[in-house]
Amino acid sequence: MRTFEVRTGEIDRRSFVKAAGVGFLAALSPEKLMALDRSDAVFASAFRAPDGSYGVATITERGEIIERIALPARAHGLSYCLLTGRCVVFARRPGTFALIFDPSGQDDPVLISTPAGRHFYGHGHFSPDGRLLYASENDFDGNRGVIGVYDAKSQFRRIAEFDAGGIGTHDMTVSDDGRLLIVANGGIETHPDFGRTKLNLDRMQPSLAILDAASGEIIERHPMPDHLRQLSTRHLDVDRRGRIWFACQYEGPRGDHPPLTGYFALGDDITFIDIPPETTEKLANYVGAIAVNRRERLVGLTSPKGGYAVILDAVTGQVLREDPVPDAAGVARAPTGIAVSTYSGELEGTRSNVNWDQHLVRLG
Repeated sequence: MRTFEVRTGEIDRRSFVKAAGVGFLAALSPEKLMALDRSDAVFASAFRAPDGSYGVATITERGEIIERIALPARAHGLSYCLLTGRCVVFARRPGTFALIFDPSGQDDPVLISTPAGRHFYGHGHFSPDGRLLYASENDFDGNRGVIGVYDAKSQFRRIAEFDAGGIGTHDMTVSDDGRLLIVANGGIETHPDFGRTKLNLDRMQPSLAILDAASGEIIERHPMPDHLRQLSTRHLDVDRRGRIWFACQYEGPRGDHPPLTGYFALGDDITFIDIPPETTEKLANYVGAIAVNRRERLVGLTSPKGGYAVILDAVTGQVLREDPVPDAAGVARAPTGIAVSTYSGELEGTRSNVNWDQHLVRLG
């Protein structure tokens, strides 16, 4: 992970150590203990090992692996609950598993599966109080996206399902007060019988939706305009003003320069950010991940296809920095600035003997 600003502060590392307890720390090697002691922040990411196996790891902001947990197959997105200290990692589409684990090792991991006729889309989010886990899922025979609701008090038993308001439902998040679910419906039809093949690129229906978290009622739905029908809405984050930032992947002609990011809020229309065409071209019309640093009012974007990372001003939308980052993958809020991981295993100058997957989450 590359961090595009100088980092300061040790709040996250100290919180992690306090939560971990003596037993967890005693099980770490001296090298890992030293790495944790020197760290300012702790992150998590899914990975693939050299032998082809998969897992999820906790890591320092310098890229030093603290702990690993094996996974049954390739994973994708993650979410962390500040209140309970639990983290979840979801299977990559069309996988059917999710693993909820305690990065500090206090609780045993919980492995859950989707019911018949559903698969995960690779993303989800905890309610702020940690009592519920929401997950983006595909009702593949019904050709509709749904939000599965899981009860953390009952071993994450699936207790409800909401219509997501679109198809190709990908990333989702929850408002700070827990009342709203925000959903990126990518608009792309898929079915596990056809693997990861995109079945409707000529008739995509991307949209952004806001749902009532208690009832699942669709409060607002924002379809992409007709001339941007092939602009798949994929990933989300929320800034300090409550604006929802979204990042897109364009399925249209390579020579086009569509808007790849923007924001909206409850009751407001979508605002697209006017990124310069040359920057859009360097991003290869594809943003693979987005993250907001609320304190510093920054938005980070990464493109694995373009091998590029961009930082925007969250207030003005101005491009503050852009850097070539080969194999750019995950992006997350750092203690200061924005952190970026790579598929080739690089995190802050440390190249681990794993391939980091597309997403990175800050623990704390």
